[in-house]
Amino acid sequence: MLALIGILTIATLLFCIMSKRLSPIVSLIIIPILGAVVALYIVPLFQGGVEALPVYTTIPKMAVAGISKLAPMAAMFVFAIIFFGVVSDAGMFDPIIAKILKVVGTSPKKIIIGTGVLALIAHLDGNGAVTFLITVPAMIPLYDKLGIDKRILAGITALSAGVNFLPWTGPMIRAASALEVSTHDLFTPLIPAQLTGLAFMVFMGWYWGRKEEKRLGLVGGGAGGTMAAGEEAEAITHFKPKELTEEELKLRRPHLFWPNLILVIVVITCMVATKIAPTIIFMVACCIALTLNYRKPAEQSARINAHAKGALMMASILFAAGVFTGIMSGSGMLKAMAVATGEFVPNSLASHIPFIVSLIAMPLSLIFDPDSYYFGIMPVVANIGGFPPIQVAQASLLGQMTTGFPVSPLTPATFLLCSLSGVDLADHQKFTIPVLWAASIIMAIGAIITGVFPV
Repeated sequence: MLALIGILTIATLLFCIMSKRLSPIVSLIIIPILGAVVALYIVPLFQGGVEALPVYTTIPKMAVAGISKLAPMAAMFVFAIIFFGVVSDAGMFDPIIAKILKVVGTSPKKIIIGTGVLALIAHLDGNGAVTFLITVPAMIPLYDKLGIDKRILAGITALSAGVNFLPWTGPMIRAASALEVSTHDLFTPLIPAQLTGLAFMVFMGWYWGRKEEKRLGLVGGGAGGTMAAGEEAEAITHFKPKELTEEELKLRRPHLFWPNLILVIVVITCMVATKIAPTIIFMVACCIALTLNYRKPAEQSARINAHAKGALMMASILFAAGVFTGIMSGSGMLKAMAVATGEFVPNSLASHIPFIVSLIAMPLSLIFDPDSYYFGIMPVVANIGGFPPIQVAQASLLGQMTTGFPVSPLTPATFLLCSLSGVDLADHQKFTIPVLWAASIIMAIGAIITGVFPV
């Protein structure tokens, strides 16, 4: 009975989120509470008369326990958003973008690979929409000038952002929250697999560039490569990024480029190579970035307020997820579902589940949004048994809303990418989905080789 109530609770959660009947925050809080009332109060009331569990104290304790476990992650995400927002406002990325645009010249191969590198850097804050807003407008004039297929612009940007999952990105935070593990334990073993994904991104940039050179009849591949006759013969030698607004110029601190860059490098190094709590790393880094770039308290407050909306939204979802995981775990529904599911899975197949998940994680992005998957589906699969639960989370991160988010109709960022690049959604999906799925599988192979999970 407990397993059935758990299944109905998760099914209701998925329906409400995917059909947009309720927001993720409302769904993650209200639905598990109602499910727990049925499981811990209504059912025992019918089975045992008046001796039902004290639901008015039991369920709140479960919810608070779940929130307490996720509080450090929520704090980390809030300060990570503010930190990367501050160094971006200060203009740390501007010289990097300008350098990339200067290096790529008129070679399609360099332009496409440079687009991937730019998206890689822009995605450091883990925000797909910001990545697309930085990358596409900066590069699209080059694609227009040379006649390079816009689907490639959208594809390489999506691929670069997709394989660049980091400890403070949404899927990583959700996976860690759902299984109550640290992002460090999740991410560090996946670094070799991620490097294979990045290598695949560079390869695809080279491959697409080579095809475009042949299609466009371009001769030579250097920065000053000679083009075919006609209007395409004019080289792009002094291309510049879009002009900054007056407000953006006031926020720029070009003389602090190197201090900001060193600070970002130190933060990422500490995240990957040390056992320091990520929350503390970003709290300290955020304070340093604010003090370094904006000395006046009023300026610091303005920068915090500028990035508060995104930070508050993600923190709210995480706290709501804490209610969900706390109640589902504390009530025993999660364990009951795992046991029931495990009875239908042959023992010989159980150890292969992480590998199977890694193969289908990317297309699952087309069906489940991140909240539905990481808080509804993944915990049940992870607790079937026969393997460490963390392996399912790591397998999921190789595709579900990582490589999958730039083509999923469930994410607004997908429509933003298509709009900015001028590519129809259907064309973008047909062109990019096979490549993103291939990237996911290649990273899965890298994870298997490095022992993250078995075949």
